[in-house]
Amino acid sequence: MPTHPPPLLIGCAAGFSGDRTDAAGPVVDTLIARLSAGPAGQQAFLIFETLAERTLALAQLRRRADPDAGYEPLLDDMLRPVLARALVAGIRIVSNFGAANPRAAADHIARMARELGVPVPRIATVSGDDVSGPAQRDLLRERLGAQMPLPEVDALRVVSANAYIGAEPIAAALRDGAQVVVCGRVSDPSLAVGPAMAYFGWAADDWDRLARATMAGHLLECGAQVCGGYFADPGYKEVPAPESIGFPIAEIDHEGHCTVTKADTPGGLVSLQTVKEQLLYEVHDPAAYLTPDVMADITEAQVEQLAPNRVRLTGVRGHPRPADLKVNLCHEGGWLAEGEISYAGPRAEARARLAADTLRKRLPRLNLRVDLIGVLSVFGDDAGRTLAQLPPGDARDVRLRVAATHAERAQADRLTREVMALYTCGPAGGGGVRSAMTARLNTISCLLPRQAVPTRHELLHGATA
Repeated sequence: MPTHPPPLLIGCAAGFSGDRTDAAGPVVDTLIARLSAGPAGQQAFLIFETLAERTLALAQLRRRADPDAGYEPLLDDMLRPVLARALVAGIRIVSNFGAANPRAAADHIARMARELGVPVPRIATVSGDDVSGPAQRDLLRERLGAQMPLPEVDALRVVSANAYIGAEPIAAALRDGAQVVVCGRVSDPSLAVGPAMAYFGWAADDWDRLARATMAGHLLECGAQVCGGYFADPGYKEVPAPESIGFPIAEIDHEGHCTVTKADTPGGLVSLQTVKEQLLYEVHDPAAYLTPDVMADITEAQVEQLAPNRVRLTGVRGHPRPADLKVNLCHEGGWLAEGEISYAGPRAEARARLAADTLRKRLPRLNLRVDLIGVLSVFGDDAGRTLAQLPPGDARDVRLRVAATHAERAQADRLTREVMALYTCGPAGGGGVRSAMTARLNTISCLLPRQAVPTRHELLHGATA
């Protein structure tokens, strides 16, 4: 009878840039323990997902200011505590730490290894996602021109343009012996699909297996969300010890089916409910979840609770991958001005409303967003219709937040000055003014043909580099 490799273990230690920096420790410890108790030949990976839609643009701005910057700013905090233990245990690391500068991130990891006194690992970078250069400029202009007038396209002050690339260059780097793979903008699930392709030897058109591994990666990609983090709702959906949630670990078998577990910590849980919520998270069409690697179909997916903190996912099917790749283009979008002031005591809400009305009349050329924190502040109410329709109440502790955007900084800055003036210009009892001025980044998306986005990997460090 044919023999199959034992299940692949993939732990995730970050769901975004700014995630808990101590999450990796328990994941690595748990992976080491399971490798020790598991069958011979079993392998484990540690992945970090640290990019969101605008993260790359912010990284590109940092790289403009410093050519050696532009990668994940928390790289040291996230990776240094576990790098030596992972390498000694044979746990390989795949991440999108690279952001706008994968090479600099790879160099930093090599320095880190030297400082920790362990051999520098074989580090590979994956490139090709950056499509802001001359090779794709005309095609990008053409595709954007289908959405907006070309003069507006030409007027964009582009900060970054990156395609969501897939798992193939990650798998190729791992097959070439990379112990650490540093990517820029890859599709989030591809961080798990690449290791599975390399470990099991799947072809790039093995659609069912790729789709199953894609959904395993999708369950992992948001870190603690699948382990009860974003799920928690006291009195309704209880989660133990959220201060010490164990981040997720997936066990992927040779067919791509996965069992989701978590790091061995007192906090968090993996249940049918947490897995179902994450499975549907950001999925617009359950029959056609599009990634660069495959089109995944979860309409017949099944989840089964095998044991506490062990949920198995099966029934995922795959279809041929899309011909085009999604591109996010970030461009300068003027300035965002924000100002806040608090009112407390009797008639606090009425005074906050009067302050907002005063600002509107003082700043007729700015479109103000007004929030009354403590009354109404979290809805998408930029036009102010919901707040205007809400009858005045008697809230006794209200913080007024006002925001406006403008292409010119000087015009936006008028808002911050007017909020400051409320101290003495009234209404009564205002205090605790804070203001901020932030350069805005706007995002436009389009599609580019796959063949217009060539990808590659390069070994930069280690014995075979």
